[in-house]
Amino acid sequence: MKKYIRIMRLDHWIKQLFILPGLVASLFLTNTSLSWDLAGKLCAGFFATCFIASANYVINEWLDAEFDKYHPTKKYRSVVSEGVSGKIVWALWACLSLAGFGVSLLVNIPFLCMSVWLWLMGLLYNVKPIRTKDVPYLDVLSESINNAIRLLMGWFIASGTTIPPSSLLLGYWMAGAFLMATKRFAEYRMIGNKEVAGLYRKSFKYYTEQSLLISAFFYAMCSVFFLGTFLIKYRIELVLLMPFLIGLYGYYFHLSFAQDSAVQKPEKLFHEKGLMLYLMVFIVLFILLMTIDIPGLNILTDSKILPIPGAA
Repeated sequence: MKKYIRIMRLDHWIKQLFILPGLVASLFLTNTSLSWDLAGKLCAGFFATCFIASANYVINEWLDAEFDKYHPTKKYRSVVSEGVSGKIVWALWACLSLAGFGVSLLVNIPFLCMSVWLWLMGLLYNVKPIRTKDVPYLDVLSESINNAIRLLMGWFIASGTTIPPSSLLLGYWMAGAFLMATKRFAEYRMIGNKEVAGLYRKSFKYYTEQSLLISAFFYAMCSVFFLGTFLIKYRIELVLLMPFLIGLYGYYFHLSFAQDSAVQKPEKLFHEKGLMLYLMVFIVLFILLMTIDIPGLNILTDSKILPIPGAA
């Protein structure tokens, strides 16, 4: 059964920690207090998200087998190199889906709705006739919207009666689109052959390195705009964090140019010591700015036109 366990991609479960920013935002903006009940919901919510994600990974590997054989590393996946039973694959998908929905009920109904949405996005992304992963730009946007869904899941763990600000949702979605576009760019460069790249992923027939870089830059700009709007509106002190956020995007861009870049496999990014150190500094600054009030920054939200001192 090892090959069936491998296609669940348990090593990718770390990516489900993307629900945490939604939880943190909800705690601060709704004044929800920490409790053992919240801890239990967080545990249930994390594993529910992992089960749904694994269900999506299972059908992804099964339906992508005919394309993965053209990829330099994915051709060694179990479905391609060893062969698996379709009946077992679909049974595994069904069990993971039901487990995800069942555990989601332990959180609340809004969280369950987000789990269903995340599950549906897996179908839209992988299954014909829609299969959004074959359509340029839509492939990035349809996969990265899972980031926004995860943010909602984290939010609903703490608050099942409110919804997060749209600026935060859009900023998180565009941040995910930036990550996904740079992943596409790194993959495209690694394959190094447009024809082979097109056999592996149909959307690569329409991409170029230039178009992928431009799209990643566009998504990064959109993300910074929406997140900046959110910060100014809800916590002006966090504006001081924006240069570090932009620097983080720049650092990630830099990593995408490396040979066999870890950007292609986000679950391996924790091996990038420089990136992890940067993230630790970023998190510490975030915590400090969330707890320290800087009244002088309120001038940034003042709409009055200030006169020049001493001018007539």
